[in-house]
Formats: sequence, C-alpha cells, structure tokens
Amino acid sequence: MAKKREHAEEHENHERWLVSYADFVTLLFAFFVVMYSVSRVDQKRMIDVVKAIKFAMHFKGTGGADQIPIFEGPISEGGCVTNMGEERPNNQEIEAVEAVRRRIEKRLKGLLLERPDSPPTVLMHTEGRRLMIRLSASHFFDPSQAAIRPEMIPVLDAIALELAQFRRAIRIEGHTDDQTAAHTRFRDNWDLSASRAAAVASYMQGAHHIDGKLLSAVGQGSTRPIADNGTAQGREVNRRVELVLEIKAQDAFDAMAR
Repeated sequence: MAKKREHAEEHENHERWLVSYADFVTLLFAFFVVMYSVSRVDQKRMIDVVKAIKFAMHFKGTGGADQIPIFEGPISEGGCVTNMGEERPNNQEIEAVEAVRRRIEKRLKGLLLERPDSPPTVLMHTEGRRLMIRLSASHFFDPSQAAIRPEMIPVLDAIALELAQFRRAIRIEGHTDDQTAAHTRFRDNWDLSASRAAAVASYMQGAHHIDGKLLSAVGQGSTRPIADNGTAQGREVNRRVELVLEIKAQDAFDAMAR
C-alpha cells in the first residue's frame, strides 16, 4: 500500500497590503508637515523684504530709472537688499549720528547767510547710522571750476573739525547737472565732479590731518540727479558735493560723552 504523501498547506497572508498602505500614509503625513511649515511665513519680515525689493527696483521713493535714492527707503540700510542681514542700528548709534548733526549745525550757525532764491549752502540728512552732508556746488565752487572758494573755507573747516575727531570713513561724492562743461580744462562732467570731490578730500586731509585711508572721493557726473534738470533751479540743486559718514555697529559710542 503506497504511503500517502502529506502536503503542508501554505498560509496565505491577506494583510500584506497594509505595509504599503502604512508607508504611503507616513509619506503623505511628512509631505503635509513640510507644506505646513513652509506656509508659516514671518509676515513682518516678508513685508520688509517686499518693500526692499520694490525700493531697489525704484517702484517707490524719489528714485527712478535715472535716479538712485540713497537716504530714503525701507530698513534695508540704503535700499540695498543685500544688506537685509545686517544688524539694525540701536538707539545709541542713532543718537550718536543725530548728535554729530546737531554739533555741526551749531558750528555752522553764524557762518551761513542763506538766500531765499538759492538752495541751502549745507543740507544734512540722517538715516540709521549714516549722516549725509550736502554741499551746494553753487556756493562752494565757481561755475565749471573745482577750486574751493576762499569764503567757503570756514564752512568746510567747521564740518571737517567735527568729522575728524571720530576717525570714521568718509565718502565724498561729486555731482553735476546734465549741462556740458564748456571752455574749461575738464573733459566732461565726470572729470569735473571727480575733481570737486577730490578737492574737498584733499583739503580735509591737508588742513585737518584726516587719515587719507579714511577718505574716498568719487565723481558721479550727472548720473544721480535729485531734482529736475529741465529747470535752472533743479540744475542748481543737482550741482553738489556729498559727504557721507557711516557709524558701524562695532563702532558705537556714547554721543553725549563728547
């Protein structure tokens, strides 16, 4: 009698699909967690970034395709979106810059006799750590010339005496209107604006012993107008030399101590 062969019956797993389903649910959960975390944007920071981008693209402010505003704009320090990561000025730094501006104004009192039909001889703006001193070229220079008028030397002395004590970097920018400089030794407005900026820097270094490494002079020609070149008044405003002093975060000082 042949032996009956026994076949072991294999158990079929009908719940194998649960493993794939569980993996799918886990991945789906992770996906929604990531989407949720991305969607939680710092609204205030985002608004600041949007403002900075608009300002850099000249959609807001006094700028435009032919103007680059320097001292107006969002908290991006001069309108540059690459500065968004910089540390913001604290109250001590802001007060320090304001104190410098007030002391210069005090020194200039009595030296300036303003005319109602001309731009201010000296105009100052502050923004954060930055102080800008705008010198009217119509007062400081003869037409199409780069030599500082002798009567304006005391005004420049008052400004330089105050700036020299801080040992901060000073950027000096020369600007002109869009009229061609004719019958002069200068090739063009680039040459004229650079020579005026260099004249101011040279005087500050020679007369007040400011370290030349702290001074930089650049000519912008007519590329940075702040007024309409279509009018005589606008052209006079555009002819200027600007001194920019910036106090860095690590150079903060107590303004009231001076």
